[in-house]
Amino acid sequence: MSLSYGKSRSVQLPPMVNRILYVKNLPYKITSEEMYDLFGKYGAIRQIRIGTEQKTRGSAYVVYEDIYDAKEACDHLQGFNVQGRYLVVLYHQVKNMAKRIDLPKEEERIEQLRRQYENMTKSNGEQDDEEYLN
Repeated sequence: MSLSYGKSRSVQLPPMVNRILYVKNLPYKITSEEMYDLFGKYGAIRQIRIGTEQKTRGSAYVVYEDIYDAKEACDHLQGFNVQGRYLVVLYHQVKNMAKRIDLPKEEERIEQLRRQYENMTKSNGEQDDEEYLN
């Protein structure tokens, strides 16, 4: 059940507010069940994705069914202590993610990989190591 049930939902939310929360500084050993228990108090959750790779450990995405539930969770869980760690809860911003990627540089990198792959398939593995590394 949502904590914001019964509150006025006609309030206009800022444009940065959305249904997807990005959570940082999570304990590495937190389980999905613990995440659902913690974030589920604020409303129906569509999905939780916990980072498992070296770069993403300690972070997660929480997707709510309702934007007001996401706002309620963000407001209440920001700075909340979980297993000795204080959570950082942010709204996921697609625009900011796009700014982090240098698009022309990334396109060049992809083109370079494509050329390397074509060279490898043409010579069927018979090219010398110098050409492969360059």
